[in-house]
Amino acid sequence: MTLLRRTKMEILKLHLKNAKRVIERTYTAPFLAHNPMEPISCFAHITDEKAFFVAPIQIPEMMKQNIVANLDIKPEQLEMKLARMGGGFGRRAYGHYIVEAGHISKKMKAPVKLIYTREDDMTNGIYRPTYIMTYKAAIDENNNVTALHVIGGGFPESPLHENRFPAGAIDNYLAESWELPTNITIGAYRAPRSNFNASAEQSFLDELAEAVGKDPLDFRIELLKKAKANPVGKNNDYDVSRYMGVLQLLKEKSNWGSPATKNAKRGVSAYFCHASYAAHVVDVTMKNGQPYVEKVVTAMDCGFVVNPEGAKNMVEGAVIDGIGNALYGELLIDKGDTAQKNLNNYRIIRHREAPKKIEVHFVQNNIDPTGLGEPPFPPVFAAVANALYKATGKRLYHQPYLKELNKQKA
Repeated sequence: MTLLRRTKMEILKLHLKNAKRVIERTYTAPFLAHNPMEPISCFAHITDEKAFFVAPIQIPEMMKQNIVANLDIKPEQLEMKLARMGGGFGRRAYGHYIVEAGHISKKMKAPVKLIYTREDDMTNGIYRPTYIMTYKAAIDENNNVTALHVIGGGFPESPLHENRFPAGAIDNYLAESWELPTNITIGAYRAPRSNFNASAEQSFLDELAEAVGKDPLDFRIELLKKAKANPVGKNNDYDVSRYMGVLQLLKEKSNWGSPATKNAKRGVSAYFCHASYAAHVVDVTMKNGQPYVEKVVTAMDCGFVVNPEGAKNMVEGAVIDGIGNALYGELLIDKGDTAQKNLNNYRIIRHREAPKKIEVHFVQNNIDPTGLGEPPFPPVFAAVANALYKATGKRLYHQPYLKELNKQKA
């Protein structure tokens, strides 16, 4: 531990010791399978003169290097055509199925088409890591948050981005990471690391806002105003004005503060990742004791929007995907093997469970376009959890939330 970090830790401990109240919460998330609807597939035809591939792949240049390295092929012999991606979400960033098809074609001396079954994909896949995050905050007698400590880890990586919000907005802030190795094949999953970091961070901020008696959306804006006027530290990796901008747009477009639709309860969340800013208000109703997300209002700042309809579709897809994973997503590992083999026991969101209405609003500016496939996804989890708290009176800390909610009822 460096001298600066040791000093920060000593100051933090002092504030926690002298605090009128200390709030400590731990959040967890399981392994997840990508499960794109389109099968994992590749066409390969390798001859002595040429290697020809047709496949959907997210990072073609990296895949070309893998083919050359693993199949003893010269770069000038390689021709690759990219099929339509379909669902990727990080799964098609790993082209082992392309190398596999190449090996089969080379051995057979014939063209081959390789298609994975769902069982092939789920048992030999690339999974979202499992994570854990603990937040601890000190609150003084005037209901001011005087210190915040977060420590996050996982198998085999930590989800924590130590210089993201609320870094810069809270005095005596310290973020720490740990990780443990695993031989389970993990990899990129839509908004890697951020998809859990956001859910823990934004759930905790909601509970913190309640503890100090403030509106959760206004509490976030208040913290950002502090970060703008008097930032703590110099390494904060977000633009305060743009972060505030999506929250202010969301407040306006969702009519925050007014009642939601009949019987619905509202939750809010916001996050910055992949150079873009996203914020959601989620309306949840309870039907026969089970949650249903009825409506979502989203505000996005991804710079100049080149294709408005395409951009809207990407946000809508991210919202539905986030709701499904927040409520149902869980891949169980039993003695090194996946307990689920297909979609009959790996729960994903159904058509009837998708929100009836998703409103998407973009901040209008001329900033260069930034990411959109991933940024709307991470804050959905906490928006759902925060709305479920309003609907049930129960805070949720362990994904999938529906499983935890049903356990609490039992």
